[in-house]
Amino acid sequence: MAQKKIKLLDTVALTADLPERGLKRGEVGTIVETLAPDVFEVEFSDDDGQTYAMFAIPVGQLMLLHNQGKALKLAA
Repeated sequence: MAQKKIKLLDTVALTADLPERGLKRGEVGTIVETLAPDVFEVEFSDDDGQTYAMFAIPVGQLMLLHNQGKALKLAA
């Protein structure tokens, strides 16, 4: 199965710890800029939507997340 290409506003997760940046494997962020063909600016936000980190990260350290086309259920 071919891997989907990461694009602007995609949700991604880190595939490795980045201790020099205070980030751990599995942290979820949003692509906010394409810096090079395989490098993206990723914004990491807390549950209140406040940005706590924003870094340029190579595609090899990112995993594209998706919901398989299923609607997300939000609790009110």
